[in-house]
Amino acid sequence: MMTRITWTTLILSAGMLAAATMFSEQARSDDKSAAVYKQKCASCHGADGKGDTPAGKATKVRSFADPEVVKMTDEELADAIEKGKGKMPKYGATMKPDEIKAMVAYIRTMAK
Repeated sequence: MMTRITWTTLILSAGMLAAATMFSEQARSDDKSAAVYKQKCASCHGADGKGDTPAGKATKVRSFADPEVVKMTDEELADAIEKGKGKMPKYGATMKPDEIKAMVAYIRTMAK
């Protein structure tokens, strides 16, 4: 009986460690995306993603919560980040594909 409890405890502990590592990795990704967003995007899109900045108003930036933006696919958003859209500069040369994907995920959190 003692062996069964030990193996069960070991398996549960390993699962909890794996989950903690996964969530920690996501948190680091979110932190990095937030820093890149602040550096490259916030001047137009705003800290909250609503586009309520002088530059955002001048370039008619849409809020990330706008239904037209919300219905865009992740691929469409990634394409806009990579290649630019309208007056938005392209970031494909300065951001790696995984960074763009993480930025799309970060932007999605602002739509709420």
